[in-house]
Amino acid sequence: MVFNSYTFIAFFAIMLLVYNLPISWKARKTSLLIGSYLFYAAWNPPFILLLWLSTVVDFFVGRALFTQENPVKKKILLVVSLIGNLGMLCFFKYGTFLLDNFVSLVNTFGVNFHPAKPNIILPAGISFYTFTTLCYTIDMYKKESAPVKSLLDFSLFVTFFPHLVAGPIVRPPQLVPQFEHPRSATKKQLLDGLLLLSLGLFMKVVLADALLADTADAVFNSPDALSSLDAWAGVFAFSGQIFLDFAGYSTCAIGVALCLGFVLPQNFNYPYAAIGFSDFWRRWHITLSAWLRDYLYIPLGGNKNGRFRMYMALMLTMLLGGLWHGANWTFVAWGGLHGLYLWAEKFINDKRKISKEEKERQNRNWVGFLYAFLTFMLVNITWVFFRSESFSRAWQIFESMFGMAADGKVLLTTVAIVKVAIVIPAILIFHWVLRNRKIIDVAYRMNWWSLGLVWSFLILMLVWAQESGSAFIYFQF
Repeated sequence: MVFNSYTFIAFFAIMLLVYNLPISWKARKTSLLIGSYLFYAAWNPPFILLLWLSTVVDFFVGRALFTQENPVKKKILLVVSLIGNLGMLCFFKYGTFLLDNFVSLVNTFGVNFHPAKPNIILPAGISFYTFTTLCYTIDMYKKESAPVKSLLDFSLFVTFFPHLVAGPIVRPPQLVPQFEHPRSATKKQLLDGLLLLSLGLFMKVVLADALLADTADAVFNSPDALSSLDAWAGVFAFSGQIFLDFAGYSTCAIGVALCLGFVLPQNFNYPYAAIGFSDFWRRWHITLSAWLRDYLYIPLGGNKNGRFRMYMALMLTMLLGGLWHGANWTFVAWGGLHGLYLWAEKFINDKRKISKEEKERQNRNWVGFLYAFLTFMLVNITWVFFRSESFSRAWQIFESMFGMAADGKVLLTTVAIVKVAIVIPAILIFHWVLRNRKIIDVAYRMNWWSLGLVWSFLILMLVWAQESGSAFIYFQF
């Protein structure tokens, strides 16, 4: 079940109705849990067993980790959780990828090994709920938070349908305390949530799918070399599509949760207004960036063990972050290129030694905007690897972009190019103007009639473009 479907609208209306019935708090939480399982079962019901397994194992292992004083037994329990979660993730998400690379390796050494292709189906959201449960057991191992008191609360924390399939990646302290006492949405939360849901669907269905997706797909799926204009238009189209699609999902998830009275963490903060790549990763997929920082970068040494160790930890974190997105070496290249960008940025900043106050002053004027535009253009280079199915196609796109392709084909229509030429600059301007503000705050500064007109426009455009809707891109990760 996806947010951009009539089925979800009916499901959500029923969930709101049931959740607000005059029943006990435990019964209301149980209804949310059952609804979340039904939401997930809409994709493939048998995969609920994996969700149950991950939930039950990590609930009891986490409790044992918190109370266990024997360091050897604690490590064994942690290994059990890591093997269970990462083993499940590796099999379903990377099984075919690992087998293909192993076959290529042994064939290189002259071994004639050609096994049958495994038919592995990727469970929806496995990358997200695996990271959600992993952070719990790791926190229990470190005793950084108290164990969840009930299996019901822990199950709801893992399975809560707004964030289940594509995040935000939620930590236990961010959501579990909200399950401890009865809560319902206030009138303001309900209106804010519906506005965010409308905005998120508008970003996904109207902007990402109806205006940009076809252009991006045409360019990246074409087997031919293209003209520079077509190649750049396709890359810009995907740059806008991936943001609007994923940020649209996160906005919907936060809005749906808010309609029920729950607050989820922010996942995007105008990333295309980022000034530099450290700033970009503070604004793009914020919950994943924080997860990788706290559970990978810092344990690898972080900033506290010398510059060389810091650079290695940074690169390894970005490479693994790239691999998390998909079982293809192009995703690793995407992460590695971001790692190189971060290396260069840290090196330059260390040499310049600009004070924080001076840096903030520069960021507020036209120099900051130029840095943001440069950051955006370099991010677009990385999106070529992210979207391309192979390195050969990525290289072909690069050749087309920079005029190195002989006889580049003109593929796109004038209308397609005009769509990109309007939407992408609009995104950049919107991000820059609002880079330090929240959209809800902006909405509350508007007159009631102007907000009503904007909201009505969003709804009308959704009705117009509904047939263009497709599954969210991050569902495949």
